[in-house]
Amino acid sequence: MSILSGKHILLGVTGSIAAYKAADLASKLTQAGAQVDVILTSAAEKFVTPLTYQSVTGRKAYTDKDLWGDEAHVMHISLGKTADLLVIAPCTADTMAKLAHGIADNLLTVTALAATCPILIAPAMDGGMFDHPATQANLQTLQTRLVLVAGPAAGRLASGMSGVGRMLEPMDILGHIRIALGKNGKLAGKKVIVTAGGTQEAIDPVRIITNHSSGKQGYALAQAALDAGAEVTLITTPTTLTPPVGAKLINVKSVQDMLDALLKENADALIMAAAGADFRPVNVAKEKLKKRDGIPQIQLEAAPDILKTLSSLNGEKKRFKVTAGFAAESRDLLANASEKLKSKGLDLIAANDISANDAGFNVETNRITLLFANGMQDILPLMSKAEAAEKIVEHIARLLE
Repeated sequence: MSILSGKHILLGVTGSIAAYKAADLASKLTQAGAQVDVILTSAAEKFVTPLTYQSVTGRKAYTDKDLWGDEAHVMHISLGKTADLLVIAPCTADTMAKLAHGIADNLLTVTALAATCPILIAPAMDGGMFDHPATQANLQTLQTRLVLVAGPAAGRLASGMSGVGRMLEPMDILGHIRIALGKNGKLAGKKVIVTAGGTQEAIDPVRIITNHSSGKQGYALAQAALDAGAEVTLITTPTTLTPPVGAKLINVKSVQDMLDALLKENADALIMAAAGADFRPVNVAKEKLKKRDGIPQIQLEAAPDILKTLSSLNGEKKRFKVTAGFAAESRDLLANASEKLKSKGLDLIAANDISANDAGFNVETNRITLLFANGMQDILPLMSKAEAAEKIVEHIARLLE
């Protein structure tokens, strides 16, 4: 996660049973390359010790004892002024009230007052507390001060009750952190649409024609665009992947579904990473085809060509300033990709050789050559799909300039 690499994250932990999740969050942030300093309130120490956080971050975890130590006159100032983001997770109703009213009676809240960086809170509290008018008023006050809020979620609470108050899971909070850090990125103020996955063309109510696309590269592109500050819409076929936090999700199945969705959207850029079917059955059986009836003869026809259809829209109907496509080829990679680049009116195409074992479908890496309408090429070495996505998004941002 290059967006987190080298970033200084202050993680405030308050007195909630969800503090155990904060240790996992601190670990994930550290593994992603962030420098994580943890501040625990005295109540938080009763749930998880400072040693736990020190063990996963490799750095000292601060407590209220440090506020009154030898460095008390500069501790909260140095922490608050050097951080890229202050995250309070879990954030109890008590701490929310203190933040809203400017009460600074512990190291965490005095640091929050001194902080010049954005603040993100992940509320966590038991039944009825989040919905209480006082908590809602405090939440509204914090939001008017541009404090970012992640959650809470609905579900089972520590008391055994069910309701709104569960702290989000660490991976979801991580997604909100990425959005906070990327809000002023190269695509800030831009809208990007990404398509992902392999389309499904029905044969009957049970069977489909599809392909091996997992959607991993498309989902990585959506995350990379979010990291760059874009407003992202992800148009996706059914997959087992978790959509990135912050993306608007549109679920589709067939090529026609995807085309219809795209014709309703406008954006600065379209990244067509989905593997759309070239062919589909002429007729879809209304009932399941039975083996006892013999082997069916399935007649195919050309499926709609999404990119060609979109490129034919000119003038006011043109929906995207920059359009990028993918060419997954098993032979004549660059020749086929170049022909597709021209015939479909693309600004950029990513060509990948699906015959390679370490690239293409259902693997975590890709080896891509980028071809541009102006004749330029960028040959990318073997890299993770997340890294490849970042490279492609960088080029998209340049093209939009």
